[in-house]
Amino acid sequence: MNDQAFWQLIEQAWKAAGPQGNQRAQLTDGSIDEDDIWPLADILEGKTIPALRERLNQLSQQDLALFDNILERKLYDIDRAEIHQYTDGSDDGFLYARGFIVGMGQAYYDTVNTTPSLATSDVECEGICYLSYHVYRERFGDMPNTGICRESCSNAKYWE
Repeated sequence: MNDQAFWQLIEQAWKAAGPQGNQRAQLTDGSIDEDDIWPLADILEGKTIPALRERLNQLSQQDLALFDNILERKLYDIDRAEIHQYTDGSDDGFLYARGFIVGMGQAYYDTVNTTPSLATSDVECEGICYLSYHVYRERFGDMPNTGICRESCSNAKYWE
């Protein structure tokens, strides 16, 4: 499991949404209508995450742990005040907003990582934040500690 395989699993899970998921591309250039963002969040929670769960259940113990480590790192890397400024939300709300960013796929993640002003306000996806962690615990027991925290404001160097 590496970054490329991580993003491929998310993209494969988006296929469950059919053509409705194609609007994600508009997130990267800011051209999406605000009214179209909420349906994407609903699709992510209702179709994409269940499809991703199925794929995660097929991974080996090592690959599942690595997937969770990558997810944790992705959430940590965008745990920044400059991104929170655009997403808003409480501590939990900001974690879930970062979950939405990751869940939309690599193109949107990379866009927000480099251009925080293209992050969407008040759109969240709680379901992805601990998905692989829960699948791991269900299948194998306790997850090894990585030393990285996905919780909001953990990436201290970006909150000064």
